[in-house]
Amino acid sequence: MSDHIARRNYWLLSGCILSFFLTWSFCFSIYPIWLNQAIGLNGAETGIVFSINAITALFIMPCYGFIQDKLGLRKQLLWFVGAMLLLSGPFFIYIYTPMLMASLYVGAIVGGFFCSVAFFAGVGAVETYIERVARTTGFEFGKARMWGSVGWAMATFFTGKIFNISVTLNFVLASLCAVIFLTCLFFVTVSEDNSKQMNDGEQASALKLIDAICLFRDKKFWAFTSFVIGVSCIYGVYDQQFAVYFAAQFPTKAEGNAMFGYLNSLQVFLEAGGMFLAPFLVNKIGAKNGLVLSGVVMAIRIIGSGYADDPYSISAMKLLHAVELPIMLIAIFKYISATFDARLSATIYIVGFQFMSQFAASGLSIVTGILYDEIGFAAAYKLIGMVVAFFVIVSMFVLTSDKKPIQSTA
Repeated sequence: MSDHIARRNYWLLSGCILSFFLTWSFCFSIYPIWLNQAIGLNGAETGIVFSINAITALFIMPCYGFIQDKLGLRKQLLWFVGAMLLLSGPFFIYIYTPMLMASLYVGAIVGGFFCSVAFFAGVGAVETYIERVARTTGFEFGKARMWGSVGWAMATFFTGKIFNISVTLNFVLASLCAVIFLTCLFFVTVSEDNSKQMNDGEQASALKLIDAICLFRDKKFWAFTSFVIGVSCIYGVYDQQFAVYFAAQFPTKAEGNAMFGYLNSLQVFLEAGGMFLAPFLVNKIGAKNGLVLSGVVMAIRIIGSGYADDPYSISAMKLLHAVELPIMLIAIFKYISATFDARLSATIYIVGFQFMSQFAASGLSIVTGILYDEIGFAAAYKLIGMVVAFFVIVSMFVLTSDKKPIQSTA
């Protein structure tokens, strides 16, 4: 494929992921606030909604992974995701809202299914498709993925103010952004020649379910999931209630909440820059070393949070997220393509990373919550950080080294 087509696909797919995250952020940046203030749910009821969302996503994610691998470079699944994004505004306004008000559990189940197919599992389908096109047509996934961070930050900056104007306007804007997603996707061009080049000449359509099932007998797959559960997942669980501890480091909760919002916006914009730069670093040091490096930064942030006792040090810990996340995400995709059958890249990413993270987090969240209550945030962070550090060391030995240097692409 010509450089012109590769550049055009880069900008079109960057537009896709920008608009996807705009839509997602318009719906979910103020999701807990919407559930509380617009729907009238209390804390326990909101927790039920989040739990059902997570459980529903666990069923959808493996299906998306296999379907996307089966489709290869074809866009049918992304068309479906795009249609769901387009319907997100009407769904939230005319279906989700009245259903939650009429019956919490029925509304939560229906909403969990819709949000999973559109967002929670949909993001994996979009990211893996863009990574696959990037790999086969000649541009860096990270340079496209950074626009997702930009999109989330852009929408998040305005959602609170928009919510104060109208509780439904954010959802209208979400659907409008989906039009951009569908328009950009329409003009993405992937030739049949590229489909045949994919996976060293093997057709994705020849993929069978047994190929995906055989992953669970692969030691390299379980080595990868040990990193995901022991490092990425624990880090995600740690981050769930970090805002509470962060705000407590300031003279007042109001000041802490405000500062968290400011730093969160700054972090996401820095994260976008990191997405642009991370491919250069990971190409230099290799995918395995990139994963290990991201794990080291995670451990430093968690343990450092336990020792942070003033606004400046806790703010520094917060901003480290903009360092580790881009390195980890880029390294994960490169590790998957270098270590496993490329035909299964979507399955490995969605099941091995997203599904395993969410599944493990469902239990670990309870354990860490008990630790916070029993020994306090600071002591719990030191303990959790040591666990992450242990798994980082284990990963140095069990992860597969890159068999050949990863070549930087345009």
